[in-house]
Amino acid sequence: MAQSTASKKAAKAKGKTGKNGKPEEAKNGKAGKSKGKPEKAKNGKAGKSKTEPDKAEEAKPPKGRRPGPDKPAPDTSTATKATKPVKPAKPEPTDADEPDVYTADPVEVTQEGAKDWSEPVGPLLRPGNGFDLATFDAGATPGWDGSEKDAERRMAALGEELSELQERLYAEGRSGGTRSVLLVLQGLDTSGKGGIARHVLGMVDPQGVALRSFGVPTLQEREHHFLWRIRNALPPTGRIGLFDRSHYEDVLVAVVDELAPPEELDARYGEINDFEAELAGSGTTIVKVALVISPQEQYDRLHERLERPDKHWKFSVGDLATRAKWPQYTQAYQRVFDRTSTEGAPWHVVPADNKWFSRLVVTELLTQALRDLDLGWPVADFDVDAARAALEETKDQGTTAS
Repeated sequence: MAQSTASKKAAKAKGKTGKNGKPEEAKNGKAGKSKGKPEKAKNGKAGKSKTEPDKAEEAKPPKGRRPGPDKPAPDTSTATKATKPVKPAKPEPTDADEPDVYTADPVEVTQEGAKDWSEPVGPLLRPGNGFDLATFDAGATPGWDGSEKDAERRMAALGEELSELQERLYAEGRSGGTRSVLLVLQGLDTSGKGGIARHVLGMVDPQGVALRSFGVPTLQEREHHFLWRIRNALPPTGRIGLFDRSHYEDVLVAVVDELAPPEELDARYGEINDFEAELAGSGTTIVKVALVISPQEQYDRLHERLERPDKHWKFSVGDLATRAKWPQYTQAYQRVFDRTSTEGAPWHVVPADNKWFSRLVVTELLTQALRDLDLGWPVADFDVDAARAALEETKDQGTTAS
């Protein structure tokens, strides 16, 4: 009997499903535009950043029930041999008979190394009442009882789970889903943001990742509200977005260097909270990470860049100007944590003197964010039995002489 998402629910699979192939290449590799309109520019333009590098209002659907688009059955005919046509899908059901669209087979949770965490890392690293960045130990490894080697093994094992979860998210986006994940990385120079991009996001299919770095605003960006360029860089549905620096530059650099009037800068914290609440409401899970290093560790990393010719390209004289304002940046980050760590988008303050630890933590946070989406595989919106039969009709095609 033909299977159809309009007439019956998908059966639960037992155990962990295998991969159904890698995601197709993303169109043009560009991030999708947000459907929301940019904020009015009455509160000023984007502030200057310290380095020079380089969704819609509908409610978030319940987990596991993402309606896909109504697509026609694929044409399996060929020029050399007629085949049995695929039966079209049945009409869409009424609201009273809405089907489950995604299967609920779970991804097996990684157990290797889990015992080395004394407590869940997410809640552990959130800045609560009384958090004081000035006394924060950037060289600590809170909650981790294992060694560096144990962390490397744990991270490698998590990579397998992370990869499948990301593929499911991508498949959901290709099938009409509306969800995405946004990883926001903030930190002073040499804090390891680039290493997170390479070593953590490097474990998943790059076609499902939308990476964007934010430096000094361009002339065009300065003509708009400071969130304008952020909206234009949001990850498309089905993608993991990575912001290397972000909208928080406009309440960090802009505050330290006094790039706007105090009342305008003060208003930005509330605008950011409203913006992130809007994103969460439209289906984007936000994971915010602040990588914190000590002055001594930053000195060592900057010194290495100067001593190694192959690292000179990473050094900027501007890094020294920022380093000279360490107390001001500590105060600015403290204010960010106090005013923008919300229930829907909490901050995670990560000690980053040990690169292996910060990379493990971000891997854990990102993997947990994807687990919480309860991702399944999209159910076929065509008649699978008919498509299988049509494929069999072509089995010997091209193998026999004409």
